[in-house]
Amino acid sequence: MAMGDYESTATSLEGEENLIAAAEHIVKALGSNKNFTKDVKKILADLGSQLSTMATIEDNMVEGKKSGIEEQLSVVEVKIMSWESDDSMIWDSGPDEVAEYLNAVDGARKLTERLENQCLSSQEEKDLLCRAHDVLQMAMQRLEDEFKHVLVHHRQPFEPEPISFRSSEDDAVEEGSIVSFGDESVEESTLRDSISRNSEEFIVDLVHPDVISDLKCIANLMFSSNYDHECRQAYILVRKDALDECLFNLEIEKLSIEDVLKMEWGTLNSKIKRWVRAMKVFVRPYLVSEKWLCDQTFAELGSSNLVCFVEAAKAPMLQLLNFAEAISIGSHQPERLVRILDMYEVLADLLLDINALFSDEVGSSIRIEYQEVLKRLADTVRVTFLEFENAIATNASISPFAGGGVHHLTKYVMNYIRLLADYNETLNLLLKNHDGAAATSLSPDMSPATGEESITKDFSDSCSPMALHLQSLTSVLEANLDEKSKLYRDASLQHFFLMNNIYYMAQKVKNSELRLIFEDKWIRKHNWKFQQHAMSYERATWSSILSLLKDDSNSSSGSTSRTVLRERLRSFYVAFDEVYKTQTAWIITDVQLREDLRISTSLKVIQAYRTFVGRQMQHIGEKHIRYNAEELQDYLLDLFEGSQKSLHNPNRR
Repeated sequence: MAMGDYESTATSLEGEENLIAAAEHIVKALGSNKNFTKDVKKILADLGSQLSTMATIEDNMVEGKKSGIEEQLSVVEVKIMSWESDDSMIWDSGPDEVAEYLNAVDGARKLTERLENQCLSSQEEKDLLCRAHDVLQMAMQRLEDEFKHVLVHHRQPFEPEPISFRSSEDDAVEEGSIVSFGDESVEESTLRDSISRNSEEFIVDLVHPDVISDLKCIANLMFSSNYDHECRQAYILVRKDALDECLFNLEIEKLSIEDVLKMEWGTLNSKIKRWVRAMKVFVRPYLVSEKWLCDQTFAELGSSNLVCFVEAAKAPMLQLLNFAEAISIGSHQPERLVRILDMYEVLADLLLDINALFSDEVGSSIRIEYQEVLKRLADTVRVTFLEFENAIATNASISPFAGGGVHHLTKYVMNYIRLLADYNETLNLLLKNHDGAAATSLSPDMSPATGEESITKDFSDSCSPMALHLQSLTSVLEANLDEKSKLYRDASLQHFFLMNNIYYMAQKVKNSELRLIFEDKWIRKHNWKFQQHAMSYERATWSSILSLLKDDSNSSSGSTSRTVLRERLRSFYVAFDEVYKTQTAWIITDVQLREDLRISTSLKVIQAYRTFVGRQMQHIGEKHIRYNAEELQDYLLDLFEGSQKSLHNPNRR
């Protein structure tokens, strides 16, 4: 008998059985009424007899029905048992074999349900039910293995988009962009990780699309057979392994918080960069695709899709979040700020994705943990920013910086600030409403030369939170540089040092995106500052020397006057020689600033020298003129090269 004919016959028998039972009940009720005539009672008795005969026939039919169930069970049992000794997979044997096996399993399920719904009295009937359960369990175990096989065997290779990664050459360049305060080499060219914040969500096929219907069919059959727990566990186990493999391919190691806290910064720096890239790829597109696969497989099975997705993704997600948490509770050293900002930005960028992926109650624990880690990273950014300011303020020197050039601290701070400009929006958000605490750390922006009051108050109402904090950093830096300048005994070198460093600061702002943050008013102020220091340098260096060349109306006659003039010229040469010897060792690395200062100095010195020699030549005598104006001008071009020379050295060129 075919499965459909069997079901139709069984349904018909059940209906007749119910009808006979109801009729017998009515006859008994009527027969108990003593007021009926003899004829009526005779009719009722005959009817009862007929019903009794029909019931006997029905009993025989039910017995036949049970025999039919046993026959059907034997048929599906043979089919299911035929695969128990076969090591090959059903889903590798072609669609016809798959269809036959699924029909057999579905038949076993229906027979088991029918037996469970009947009132079984005999031991034979109970044994039949137990046998049906065994056959169904055997089939479910096989389907569980087949389910795993389809998921594993038909996995698609996952290759992240190239945009999510950077070359090793880029990493090598970036390694030198942030250095310690005492490092002599500062790489000014900096690059940020390429993170596409506006990339469209897209779904990749994590398993071959052709087997989605097979996965759905197996899941539906296992769920309808009350083997939903086994099906979910099989799916979670396989997909969790796939997620772990994805993290492995993204070079994410399983590290405890203690492991991260013990790590050297150089190693940790590389791991943070890998984490940032991996986080972006793992959530979008990998988890998005994982959620889609789960939804397709369990589409008709209630909330199982959410449960399976969350359970598969939970451990890998917590592995990523634990690393971020370790960073948030680790050191607040300034060199970590940019990396922590990278981590915060990628988490903030993916927040909507996480909320959508783990939207249900079952995913709330991951959502909450994610938001907590994001908050802790935000707090770490603020604390590290203030630590950066403190590090600048407390950076002390015991000896003057050689050559009066741009100090390593200045390069470090300004290059760092330039890096922070890339995080303008993020820092404005994180520093907003935290200005009260930060304002107490703002140092007065005092000009060492003039004592000009700070511009911080002027800008406080119009500047962004980030602009105020960056201005605070430059103010602290200038105060520190002012202290460092006092280590020089030579007043001219003090101004020379400050001129160099403030010019460097102004140029860094002027020639970068920092200009939009600091604005032109700040640039004009600092241009004025370094120019003031340049003029102070010239006064401190040349005023006393050039005073020797001043015109004196009483020096035009007399032997004593000639002696005085000659002595003044000789003193000028001695002083000039000393300046040459000293200031050729001083350094101005910026070509334009060096040229401008040389021209300014040359105009004053050469003009004074020409005038003096031209007027006093007849009184001094040509033999006392050591250099002509052109020679002096050439000598002035040797200044500020950072290599000490002497006018008396024949190999000075």
